[in-house]
Amino acid sequence: MTDATAPFAELHAFPDGDRPHTGNPAAAMRLEAFPPDADLLGMARSSNLSETAFLVPRGKDRWHLRWFTPGGEVELCGHATMASGVWLFREGLVTGDAVSFATLSGDLFVRRAGDAYVMDFPAVPPEASEGYEDVVRALGVEARGTHRIPRIHGARYALVEVATEAEVASLRPDLHALRATETNVVVTARGSEVDFVSRFFAPASGVDEDPVTGSAHCTLAPFWVARLGRARLRARQIGPRPGALEVELRGERVLLYGTARPFVEGRVRLG
Repeated sequence: MTDATAPFAELHAFPDGDRPHTGNPAAAMRLEAFPPDADLLGMARSSNLSETAFLVPRGKDRWHLRWFTPGGEVELCGHATMASGVWLFREGLVTGDAVSFATLSGDLFVRRAGDAYVMDFPAVPPEASEGYEDVVRALGVEARGTHRIPRIHGARYALVEVATEAEVASLRPDLHALRATETNVVVTARGSEVDFVSRFFAPASGVDEDPVTGSAHCTLAPFWVARLGRARLRARQIGPRPGALEVELRGERVLLYGTARPFVEGRVRLG
């Protein structure tokens, strides 16, 4: 067994205001170089969170960033990117006002924005589509509309709009049936105290329900901006572990405003 260790942290991204134990937990690890993918997957399974971020330095304020769920590598993850950026700022490893990440989804950035942080992500507008009857049945809802989301993590994705926030909050999907559809699904509605609310079920990526999903808001932002006619909106994800953020649509990009709260910090043995 090797004695090599690496810095490790768990942060809770997009917490729900000052409420404790909210937001989406993400693990982050700083490495000198990436080990084989099987080892990255093993460490992600040991972390047993929806996402583990692995960071390798690539120069001043620039890192190579890869994300793994317990099921495998994914192409885009918002909350683990926010957690990684906040962690690097807190550790004094960012010399300027922004840190950049080379990822499978291109260059991504986390910038300091006063007391918060902002991420610049690609917009992923949904496309109105039929043919999601199996998904809607598994959710057990009456859909106002169904939409296809272009692939984010390599899986089939859908957005389902329902009439009220209460319907989103009370969702109890048949996870076995939803898993059989091989589809990840965002369920959304107008909010009562914010502009819109959502929940995200991702069985096709090995996560039954993700608490606060940055990448889902790359689709939710253009979806709701088109309906509400304002470029910057307030959002909450309202599942069992809620969280909050703001989104702003700028052309083909989405800005995600929020923060991440440290929970665990230490070192991980690599062998």
